[in-house]
Amino acid sequence: MKTIFKITLMLFCAVTYAQTTITGTVNDDSGQPIPGANIIILGTTTGTVTNFDGEFTLTSNQNPPFTIQVSSVGFETFSQEITSNNQKIDVILNEGTALDEVVISASRTPERIFESPVTIERFGLKAIKNTASAEFYDGLENLKGVDINTNSLTFKSINTRGFATFMNTRFMQRVDGMDNAAPALNFPLGNLLGMVETDVQSVELLPGAASALYGANAFNGVLFMTSKSPFDHTGISGYFKGGITSQEVAGNNEYKDYGIRAAHKFSDKFAAKVNFSYLQGTDWAANDTRGKDRNSTFIKPNSTRENDIDYDGVNIYGDLVSTNLSNVKGSPSFLANLPNPALANLIPDVNVSRTGYNEQDLTNYDAKSIKADWGLFYRPWENDFEIQYVGKIGSGSTIYQGSNRYSINNFFLQQHKIEVRNDNFFVRGYVTADNAGDSYDMVFTGVNINRQWKSDDQWFGEYAGAFIQGTLGGLTADQAHAAARQAADTGRFEPGTPEFQRAFETVTNDSDILTGSRFRDESKIYHADANYNFSHLTDFAEIQVGGSYRDYALNSFGSIYTDRESRIPTYTEIGLYTQIQKKFLEDERLKVTASLRYDKSDLFDAFFSPRLSLGYNIGENNNHNIRASFQTGFRNPDTQALYIGFNVGPITLLGSAFDNPERFSRTVSGTEISPTGQAVLGGSSFTYNGTGAYNNSFTRSSVAAFAASRNPTDLQIANPGLVNPEQVSSVEVGYRGKIERIIIDFSAYYNQYQDFITTVDVVNPFYGDVELSQTFPVGGNPTPLALIALANEDFQAYRAYTNTTEQVNSFGASLGMSTKVFGDFDLGANYTYAKLDFDREANADFQTNFNTPEHKFKATFGNTDLFKNFGFNLAWRWSDNYVWEASFLTADVPAYHVLDAQVNFRVPSLKSSFKAGATNLLGDEYFTAAGTGFIGSQYYLSWTINNL
Repeated sequence: MKTIFKITLMLFCAVTYAQTTITGTVNDDSGQPIPGANIIILGTTTGTVTNFDGEFTLTSNQNPPFTIQVSSVGFETFSQEITSNNQKIDVILNEGTALDEVVISASRTPERIFESPVTIERFGLKAIKNTASAEFYDGLENLKGVDINTNSLTFKSINTRGFATFMNTRFMQRVDGMDNAAPALNFPLGNLLGMVETDVQSVELLPGAASALYGANAFNGVLFMTSKSPFDHTGISGYFKGGITSQEVAGNNEYKDYGIRAAHKFSDKFAAKVNFSYLQGTDWAANDTRGKDRNSTFIKPNSTRENDIDYDGVNIYGDLVSTNLSNVKGSPSFLANLPNPALANLIPDVNVSRTGYNEQDLTNYDAKSIKADWGLFYRPWENDFEIQYVGKIGSGSTIYQGSNRYSINNFFLQQHKIEVRNDNFFVRGYVTADNAGDSYDMVFTGVNINRQWKSDDQWFGEYAGAFIQGTLGGLTADQAHAAARQAADTGRFEPGTPEFQRAFETVTNDSDILTGSRFRDESKIYHADANYNFSHLTDFAEIQVGGSYRDYALNSFGSIYTDRESRIPTYTEIGLYTQIQKKFLEDERLKVTASLRYDKSDLFDAFFSPRLSLGYNIGENNNHNIRASFQTGFRNPDTQALYIGFNVGPITLLGSAFDNPERFSRTVSGTEISPTGQAVLGGSSFTYNGTGAYNNSFTRSSVAAFAASRNPTDLQIANPGLVNPEQVSSVEVGYRGKIERIIIDFSAYYNQYQDFITTVDVVNPFYGDVELSQTFPVGGNPTPLALIALANEDFQAYRAYTNTTEQVNSFGASLGMSTKVFGDFDLGANYTYAKLDFDREANADFQTNFNTPEHKFKATFGNTDLFKNFGFNLAWRWSDNYVWEASFLTADVPAYHVLDAQVNFRVPSLKSSFKAGATNLLGDEYFTAAGTGFIGSQYYLSWTINNL
């Protein structure tokens, strides 16, 4: 027993002797504590962070002497040698500049923003905590060159350098290395599957083409969000925000948002964390009642339900259904209203639409976001080698505007990642899966609620019969149309009635677009990528190699894609890249970075994407940097451009993978085919596929011109080609530096696109060829069948994905400046210029979706310590007017300006900070995309605890 006791005592003494403990404080140069500062032993991964009072304790099994490094975002790094156990140190960090902040994404390796080879923006912890926006994600809009298009309260789409809709497939968003694009729709989901605010470590944004390092979708920019490591940031933190949203249409509504983070370091080998957040509010209601032009996506001037019998309101749904009254002559409902069948000749040759429902009748505008993520982190050798498992889920309700307006209810998104990494390499694999839940298309909800009550044939037949009866009774044409609508609408399901609710539930649970509106999806993306940095093996240069692999497995059950009859085959994209970076000349003033990437899709030929950048430090102290870069980017057609087959009413969206046009098929019958067409086709029904969009079609604009002139020479053959990958060549120059007290960051770019992916509106006649060689005798004269089809509206209009052969270029510049004024007040301002070089008038059937104001100006003003523990921040933005061009609506977005403001108070004894803020404080409602609800104001109070 004595022997065992001695051995145990010796082991205990040895362990005790091996423990080195350091304590201390970290303050800024004004004496304020710096919470969340990182303290790490150089050459190891052993470290800790300061608490809310700037205090820390660091324990290590390493014996002195060794060196610790103290760092915090916005401050200069400090190093201190530790010479003894139980040493106490007090550190003062001097405030640094934005140029000293370290970024990773520009070159896939840590470097100062000052030396980044390309334009990059960073949104660090200090900016996140001081943003005046209600959510940190919204605060990104204050960065230069950044646009945020507001789809709804919970779904916002980030873009840089133009060419964006809410389906922004040109922009990539990565969360801890995972692309959070929805598998089905193939575009970023904002922060719906993003991060909980208390877990955000940093946000970096890389504008412009970045395909050389990040692959096909990194075409217009990449957003990187990095979370806090549970090895460095432990404990429980959380926040609660409450307030109201205020909008003229929707009124004042309660808003709440809360989140919690829990992380624990069990040992130097194992740590774990979990995050959860819940947001609920009322969405921005949309009530644009202007009429739309059925032959385009433009507004139809002065069109209202009262003065336009063929009215199609922007946010009115159900009036999409329209027909020419002359097509209903054979309808039993029509003939039953006539005392004499000969009176059928009194039917006018005019188009009439059914009566629609307001958007407010078809959704409750409930905005909800539920996010959770968790992670297990293992370091088997207590160094930088780490194995991770991370899981993420997102659910809730939002509004999405694509080709139509969609109510996205109870969607469910999930990601699961396994990653092995150290300071020199990573290998990761993850899966992204989505489930559309109870989501539905609001446009077709209105259409099919009408049909639940009364079929189109019956409604138009009753309308036509009542019109003739009114005409015979002495009514004017306008009066007869009004009386006909009233007669046909008699007994219509009214919102709020049990009949309406039953029809609503029936339609929104039916995924057949002809009878229902449910949006179904259970698609998946499988992705793997890897990177190795050889810098620890050679001093010649920093050399990196890497690659990626991705599988797309689409499954929309026929609600979006052409997979109603058979599954779309899984297809694969692979990529390989390398980069070399080396410094030259005295003091290593010149940095050269060269990259090359190879990508191959199962559906297309391979592509190479090179990038070359030069950065040169000038000035006696190397405090000015000029840079220039040439880079190329490419993007494969997204999932919709390849396999969509979606009828949105007057037009069908059609992807053009080599097998997709034939996969799409539809049968039309009854009043959908004119009596003349039925005679030509030899029957009352007709089945066709999508191949005619690409081999037998006219441009839609020329068909509209022919309808007005009846001159066949106005017709233009379309027959667009199948879609191929798009390429961009980009030249960029820039400057970063500090002139006296002012930090300046300037960049300018010029982009030239080749095989620009777009859509073209075409019309495929049900019979006849577009060369007008096939004829049919009319009045004894041979008449081209295609002209007969157009004259009788026997055709299908498509919005077909293709590439334009026209030249598409864009160019722009941005200038950002920041400084200290009045002592320690922070003042920042930036200006962005963006211009599209494309002949819109000569290419009326093509959409570029540039959707970007030519001029933008933003400014911020604040002080984190106006007096002890009290700070404030103001953010002002102004946007020039611009044209919003999209498949749902093309219309002007007026110029607007927005002021956000917040004041905050820190209570160190409670480890808490309190904030009161308002977005759009001046209350001038605005919108960033045509067809959406006006954005009102948001007023909130927040309490954040222990968020270091």
